[in-house]
Amino acid sequence: MIHENILECIGKTPLLQLSRLFTHQSVSVIAKMELLNPGGSIKDRPALFMLQEGLKSGVIHKDSHIVESSSGNLAIALAMACKIYGLKFTAVIDPKIASANLQMLKLYKANIEMVSEKDQNGGYLKTRIDTVKRLCQQLPNAVWINQYANPNNWKSHYFGEAEEILNQIDRKIDYLVIGASTSGTIMGVSRRLKERFPELKVIAVDIVGSVLFGGTSGPREIPGIGASTVPALLSPDEIDDVIYVDDYESALGCRELLEHEGIFAGGSSGSSISAIKKLIPTIPEGSCVLTLLPDRGDRYLDLVYEDEWFEMIKKHHFNRNVRRQENLTLQNVV
Repeated sequence: MIHENILECIGKTPLLQLSRLFTHQSVSVIAKMELLNPGGSIKDRPALFMLQEGLKSGVIHKDSHIVESSSGNLAIALAMACKIYGLKFTAVIDPKIASANLQMLKLYKANIEMVSEKDQNGGYLKTRIDTVKRLCQQLPNAVWINQYANPNNWKSHYFGEAEEILNQIDRKIDYLVIGASTSGTIMGVSRRLKERFPELKVIAVDIVGSVLFGGTSGPREIPGIGASTVPALLSPDEIDDVIYVDDYESALGCRELLEHEGIFAGGSSGSSISAIKKLIPTIPEGSCVLTLLPDRGDRYLDLVYEDEWFEMIKKHHFNRNVRRQENLTLQNVV
């Protein structure tokens, strides 16, 4: 088949059993390779679907100026899609954006609005959203896609990779492990898979410092997972458990994927890998665990794959664990 444009290449990503990384395990771990989408991430799916549905409804038209807040991947996906549709696009980003993502946005000729002020939780999300709202009042024909509350975000995953998974897999899925941020992915995929597998356990992966599931706000280095505010799309009652990882564990998971499976993946992929390692000792033998690898590693060269940065967060990780153990010992003594 010969496609007419790059957007037609979105989706149909393969499933891969991670047998080299999870060797000697009685549990099967299968990954959906979303990093193989043409824009380099899973965000190609909601970007395209939200634009398509907006065009169908008339909310978006040929003169629309699309505005969105993004930590990188959705901005790139929207820049790619808007290029094909001939739409103007402004990405509202923050200083944590990976340098590779910023360069890609410039190459796509996207308009870039960089915020600098942190919100009350120490992140940039609320500041980015406030900036989007201001731009929508200033720019002619501005349309905010609003990935944080737009139901077409989770629906893109429901009708997209979740449906593909059901057509690809020939066995029961027992556990779904997905990193959470806007929550569109975990909501959409879990809702569709639960229709086939009602007993499926949905495990969210969150990063230390995120407030998504009631955690204490704090500094986070790796973009694309966690959030400094709770998105409207998140339905905690549909989540069975949450596994927390820190920046070091996320980066370690990425490096292990590269070392054992040859997969050059981004930060949220590593978060899920480390979370699965924590999960496996607690689940029955013979279980099938499904995860997604959302984006490529080339966007994290100056973080996850930079040795000096990795050694720095490794030190922070072990120092934090030592302090935690000292606190537990003190409590036991008291």
